[in-house]
Amino acid sequence: MTERNAPGRGAPIGVFDSGLGGLTAVRELRRILPGEDIVYFGDTGRVPYGTRGVDVIVRYAKQDIAFLLEQNVKYVMAACGTVSSTLSEAYTRTLPVPYTGVVQSAAAAAVRATRTGLIGVIGTPATVKSGSYNAAIAALMPGARIVATACPLFVPLVENGYFGADNAVTRLVARDYLKDIRAAGVDTLILGCTHYPLIAPIIADLMGPEVALIDPGRETALAARDALASAGLLREGRAGTARYYVSDTTESFAQLSDWFLGEYAGGPVTRISVDGYPVEQGAST
Repeated sequence: MTERNAPGRGAPIGVFDSGLGGLTAVRELRRILPGEDIVYFGDTGRVPYGTRGVDVIVRYAKQDIAFLLEQNVKYVMAACGTVSSTLSEAYTRTLPVPYTGVVQSAAAAAVRATRTGLIGVIGTPATVKSGSYNAAIAALMPGARIVATACPLFVPLVENGYFGADNAVTRLVARDYLKDIRAAGVDTLILGCTHYPLIAPIIADLMGPEVALIDPGRETALAARDALASAGLLREGRAGTARYYVSDTTESFAQLSDWFLGEYAGGPVTRISVDGYPVEQGAST
């Protein structure tokens, strides 16, 4: 990486994800922190992460972070449940800027929302296998009962535009994935991947109005606001900007960003490669 100055209040927030699902977190950041500039990297050339081995996920995540640090960001958000469940705290503590994943924020929100202590989690196979949400919830609510289900098809469905509320294909897949969680009677469900809010209307319809859905992107954006405020790094009183980077064609971004970002769509998008970025920033995993 190139030499960089210590980032200050005027530096951007860095956000990354395995693909474009993390744009749901960008949408929440732009809503909650309208004065902040944002740099987003979506690793669309290597999506999905959730079906890969731990060593590959860690290598990809470290390269993504290295790219964001090169942009002189003041804060790094992993808008990816798979990365947040896999990248070790021993590594993230060594980063030169604050880092937040989505797991702790979403787990805390679920504990606040539940009335019965019966919480569902859906995520990629890597996220569910890691047990990260189970551990985070148990630490906050030792008596909680957790039902977790892997949903490997949700990310590619969303990335390919199958996220309309009336999409029959996604509804059919979701009905099958959610059957055990519905049968368990959970009252709170963590959407354990930032792609999943795009299909939240389908999930909400299948789960019913009594089940609270937890959006990890929103909860992590709120955590970022608190962390930046505590560090004296909030930037306010202006309209923030956003720059986007992807590792595959920019055409797919143009087609989907309006859906992911809503009224916050807009900003330049550039194709880059992170394959050559280092993986040894800070401590090893």
